This record gives sequence, structure tokens and C-alpha cells, in this order.
Amino acid sequence: MKFNCPYCSKELNLMDLKLEQDLTAIIKMQPLFGKHANLVWAYVSLFQVTPMKAKTAKIRLLLEEMKALLEQERFSYQKKIYPISAAGILRALDVTVKKNFSDHLENHNYLKKVMIGISEEESRQASKTAEKGLRAREERLRDGDREERTEAGDRENLARVKGLIKEIG
Repeated sequence: MKFNCPYCSKELNLMDLKLEQDLTAIIKMQPLFGKHANLVWAYVSLFQVTPMKAKTAKIRLLLEEMKALLEQERFSYQKKIYPISAAGILRALDVTVKKNFSDHLENHNYLKKVMIGISEEESRQASKTAEKGLRAREERLRDGDREERTEAGDRENLARVKGLIKEIG
């Protein structure tokens, strides 16, 4: 669709303007992925995004979704929310990119299924670490090694109790 600029009367093409906006957004997003930009691009390329000029909107959308995933460090699949670290996301991307697909990807479901396994593994490890910490603390308390009370700790406990009382009603 062509139209004239109301200020300079130059003939402009709406599709060219949209293409330029998408390309600008794609270029500005690259530094956000840091040293993992190549991995993200390899994943995006699995979605049959060539020729680039015709698929800039799709590339931009995929990159925005990857950016949001890495920032939030959680995703949802079948109405369940899974927490996952950025390292776990990158590991899942690596697994997905290295798999040989016979056809291009249509959605993020394969990546999400890989991330579910990694997310569950991370939560199991976090649970084991927390339990080890609790056992070590219990052992110290049994041995008579009491922790010193601090004013900051007292304020934190008081705030926690107030929150619990507020929740109870």
C-alpha cells in the first residue's frame, strides 16, 4: 500500500516501513542475547524463516518470545507454570538445535518438552540442596551452636509473623 507523506509529500510504501521497523527491532535485540545470540538464531532458523525479507515479522516475534523467556525464567505448558534458570533454557535450546528435524518447527512445543525435563531436574537439585542445608543447621543446633540473634533478623521475623497474621485474618 502506497501513500504520500503528509509533511514532505514523498511517496512511501507501508510494507517497506514495516520491514524497516522489524529489521531495526531485530538488530536492537541481538545484544540482549549476548554470547548466546548464535544459539538463539540457530533455534529461530528451525522455523523456516527464509527468505529473511519476507519473514521479518516472524523472526521478530520469535526473538521477542525468546527474550521474554530468558527474562522471566519460567514458561507455561498445558496450563502449568514451570520455573527454569537461564542456563537451563540455553541447555534446552542447545538440545533442540542439535536435533535433526525432518520438517520445520511450527511452535515451541518441542523446546517446552525439553525444558520441562530440565526444569524438573533443577527443582529436584534445589530441593536436595535445601534439605542438606536444613540438616546441617539441625546438626549445628543439636550440637549447641546457636545462631546469634541480630536486630535485622528480629525485624525480618516480625515482618514474616505480621504477614502470616494478615493472611489468616
